[in-house]
Amino acid sequence: MAALAQSVLVTGSNRGIGLELVRQLAASPQAPQHIFATCREPDGPSGKALRELAAQHPSIKLVQLDTVSLPSIQGAVQAVESHLKGQGLNLLINNAGVSSHATLQSVDSQEMLAAFTTNVIGPLQVTKEFLPLLEKAAKGLGKEGLSCSRAAIINVSTKVGSIGLCLGVLEAPMYPYRASKAAQNMMTRCMAAELKDKGILCTAIHPGWVKTDMGTEKAPLTVEHSVRGILTVLASLSQDTTDAFLDWKGNSVPW
Repeated sequence: MAALAQSVLVTGSNRGIGLELVRQLAASPQAPQHIFATCREPDGPSGKALRELAAQHPSIKLVQLDTVSLPSIQGAVQAVESHLKGQGLNLLINNAGVSSHATLQSVDSQEMLAAFTTNVIGPLQVTKEFLPLLEKAAKGLGKEGLSCSRAAIINVSTKVGSIGLCLGVLEAPMYPYRASKAAQNMMTRCMAAELKDKGILCTAIHPGWVKTDMGTEKAPLTVEHSVRGILTVLASLSQDTTDAFLDWKGNSVPW
């Protein structure tokens, strides 16, 4: 089985889904040549598990990247370029995000702005700055069609951001989180439409309700199971599934 991609960048990779994505990618029999594991403080206490993982796998390169800081993103682009040595970046996984359980009664403007900054502006800025490397990968491989092995942007979303479903508002109001993820979904659709002709696939993935710091221990799905499913779905993506919103099993989710 061929590698999912020769080069992959994952944001928010120091814990939860991001850390497990890096772990399973590195452990794959056909691991990517470059796995860029990014987070805000790779050298700090929160980066300990990621540093230990990187010590076991030379394919993992730790890169400092704060998705809400443009200078940090631009510094990360330079670091990634230096490793790629003229090659493009095949796969960008915008995983970093924040949650919020604010209700209509408790929400304030600052909490809304914080969620939109991280969940919408963050992945938008990261994608914009890494786009030249994605375009280089799309041109350089000489392949037709769309795939993660050529060039792709994967935005980690959630079905609670689905306007079509509008699931359990009373049980989980989460106004900042849900609204920001709905906005991120629109961003995904816009990117997919704009970048398709450039050979870049763009898809949103709902990872399920996962046992992580964000998902809490109440979640029914382990991070290992979720990520195993996500990677299987990513390997199957094509021009037929750009502009799609899929869950970790490959099922379509209403926008």
